[in-house]
Amino acid sequence: MTIAAAKISVLFVCLGNICRSPTAHGVFAKLVEQRGYGSVISVDSAGTGDWHLDHAPDKRTTQVAASKGYDLSQLRARLVTSADFDQFDYIIAMDRANLKDLRDMQPQDYTGHLGLFLDFSEQPSVHEVPDPYYGGEDGFELVFGLVEEASLGLLQHLEVSHPEALAP
Repeated sequence: MTIAAAKISVLFVCLGNICRSPTAHGVFAKLVEQRGYGSVISVDSAGTGDWHLDHAPDKRTTQVAASKGYDLSQLRARLVTSADFDQFDYIIAMDRANLKDLRDMQPQDYTGHLGLFLDFSEQPSVHEVPDPYYGGEDGFELVFGLVEEASLGLLQHLEVSHPEALAP
């Protein structure tokens, strides 16, 4: 797949698609809209596990997001599929386990970007977005901060790598 001149598609992936990837989906989508790229960049999220299909994001995730001005209420968990490799230019995993699962399903002819989300962050000591599901509220705050920073880095990467697609 090649990046189309008029569209860039980004898929965020975590385990259950109820904490980390919907946070990334909501934060990055709002940033895309604020920058005026809403008609050019599409954003989605999915999970590698099927435990929470069609569920809304975890209430702790939605509470932290809402406290920071993000509405995740329309998002529903879905399972990542092999068809996603045909539809998304960037498939971004929250941790190495998610990345391994994605690499196991990656078609040989996939030419898009498959990698870790925090590769777009300036946090040199943190490489994975930790799963806050079994932890306390502070874990959701940590995830949100990591996601905000990496979202800015990803958008900067897209602006540098695809100026023709993002030109006004």
